[in-house]
Parts: sequence; C-alpha cells; structure tokens
Amino acid sequence: MNETIKTIQNHRSIRNFLDKDIPDAIIDEILKSAQAMPNSINGQQTSVIVIRDKETKKQIADLTGGQKWIDDAPVFLVFVMDYYKTNIGAEKNNLNQIIHQSIEGTMVGTFDAGLAMGASIISAESLGLGIVPIGGVRKSPAEMIKLLNLPEYTYPVAGLAIGYPKDNSKQKPRLPFNTYKHVEKYQVEGLKNAIDEYDNVMEDYLKEVGREQEGNWSKYTSSIYQYVYYPDVYPTLKDQKFLNDK
Repeated sequence: MNETIKTIQNHRSIRNFLDKDIPDAIIDEILKSAQAMPNSINGQQTSVIVIRDKETKKQIADLTGGQKWIDDAPVFLVFVMDYYKTNIGAEKNNLNQIIHQSIEGTMVGTFDAGLAMGASIISAESLGLGIVPIGGVRKSPAEMIKLLNLPEYTYPVAGLAIGYPKDNSKQKPRLPFNTYKHVEKYQVEGLKNAIDEYDNVMEDYLKEVGREQEGNWSKYTSSIYQYVYYPDVYPTLKDQKFLNDK
C-alpha cells in the first residue's frame, strides 16, 4: 500500500485546530490539486472561495448552526457550483445557456464540486492538515449567497474547514465493505444483516466517544432523513436561476 492510499484510508474529521496559520502557498497547492480533477465536458463549473477573515468565518459558523470549528479553523473553503463562468462563454458565442435550468446541470455541478472537495481533502491531509466538511453552508443559503457575493447561476454546495490538528479524533467505522462494493449488479441480498452488524459496531463506537444518544447508524440516519433538513435549498436554487424543470 502506497502513502497516498494510506493517507486516504486514514481519514478522519478534525474539529479541534491549533492556533496556527496556513501559508497561502499551501492553500494554493491544495486548490491546484482540486482544479486538476476531471469535470464534465471540461466546463470547469466549480469555483472555490477561500475565507480567512475572522468576522466572515464567525458569520458562517452562525449561519451553519453554530459550528464553532469553522471559526476556529484558520481557513474555510466554500465550494461553489458555478455556471456563471460558462454563461460568459455562452454570451461570447451568442448562445443561450439553459443547462443550469435542468436537473442534469445541478447533478453535474454538485458532482464536480464534490470531486474538487475530495481532491482538496486528500491534498490537505497529505500535508499534515486536518479537515472537516461542512454541508451546513446550505442551512441558510440566501444569507450565504449574500455574504459571499455569489452571482446568479452559482450556488454554495459545501464547505471545508482546514487547519493543523490539535488532536486526532477516533476514526469512525464504516459499513461492511460488501455493502459498498457491488459486483456486476446491485446486490440486495445480505444488506439487512450487514446493517444489523454495523449498528452493533456503531453503538460501541458512539458509547466510546460519548455520543451514545445517537443510538446507532440506522437510528441516527433515519432520524435525520425523515425530514428535508435544509428546506431553503430548493427556493434559493430557483432564485439563483437553477430551475430544475428540465
């Protein structure tokens, strides 16, 4: 196993950071790795906003539901689905861009942003940095859009807090590998038993880290997924011209 794979498989989310700055040169190398990732049709419909300003990070921490590690981290990245740039290209060629109005456009834009974030995570961790992804940038999206001065045809997909780890958190167990790898076709058989097994593993893990109130994987996940937990995403997508009607 090479060092890259070891780094990836050793991943854990870090929420406690040292009071130590990250040089611009390191952030730039991380983002150059993200920019090098594949993307649909080479449209490059992702932008990343780098935030260091203390007051801005504090506002984002509040907008995401009080996630103080955003404020504590020296750098916070916001990954943006960006069809504003591609629309400039369309206007240059006297064409009417409509991809942002479609479900396909939203899927492409969010997937490409995810690829960029994945590369950023691997790059940051390979340099000894710790990270925690933040989906909460979609909790109050209208306020986030205003704060970051996002134009139409753009949308904040997710954030990433980056810093030097104060301590190493315990790695969270994953579902059994056979629930992840499916050979030739999706394999339904055995999933229930595998989930039962994993629930037992997670119960022990959650007790160990002091979060036993979550119960286990299926209990916690279903308690979240019985709701649309960020209901403002759909109307603000429409406000940003992502109609999702095609």
